[in-house]
Amino acid sequence: MGSAGFAETKHLLVDQATGDYLAAATTAPDPVVRSLIDRTASLGEAAGMMATAAQATLLTMLARLVSAKTVVDIGTFTGLSALALARGLADGGRVITCDVTDDSLALAREHWERAGVADRIEFRLGAAGRTLTGLAEGTSADLVFIDADKMNYPKYYRLAAPLVRSGGLLIADNVLLDGHVVDPALAGPGLPRLCAETLRSFNAALAADDRFDVVMLPFADGLTIARKK
Repeated sequence: MGSAGFAETKHLLVDQATGDYLAAATTAPDPVVRSLIDRTASLGEAAGMMATAAQATLLTMLARLVSAKTVVDIGTFTGLSALALARGLADGGRVITCDVTDDSLALAREHWERAGVADRIEFRLGAAGRTLTGLAEGTSADLVFIDADKMNYPKYYRLAAPLVRSGGLLIADNVLLDGHVVDPALAGPGLPRLCAETLRSFNAALAADDRFDVVMLPFADGLTIARKK
């Protein structure tokens, strides 16, 4: 088989046993992250919106790698991504995190305080588009993480891309959407299918954006990391 054919098949389907092995081979979440994950799980179905423990570890690592001082976190929920990103900040850095609701803010702040990063996180209540357009003129972001309502990913991308500095990162979560981006017709009718179609278009637009080097990883529900040239 040629190299192209080999590359096409060089992906492992992750079953439960392999997933458990991957988790065991990754830095374990500390007690604060473990507590936040467990408390979020108690919220029921909504807990599915939370990033995984491994994603939190990766976000901290990526923030450190780019020596991030200004990070924008689109989609706060119970605060795990903001906590992880804040832990990777350079001295004097800040995370601006936003959400359309503050229903889970008390839980988030409790764990930000316990992690010792509350003074590095600024929560803004309201639409992410308003947060992005409301940033001070000349704001340059070292890292933008998109993990919010899927129908607005194209809008967040359009507003965030110019903010990312050269060498900075634009990261998007849930880009595989349970695999439905491969064929949106497989998604349920109505909003699920519209979300799959929207994310498929978003993925194609970002991959074709010559301002960025882009890689999509089959990690959790799909994670795209784009580095600004």
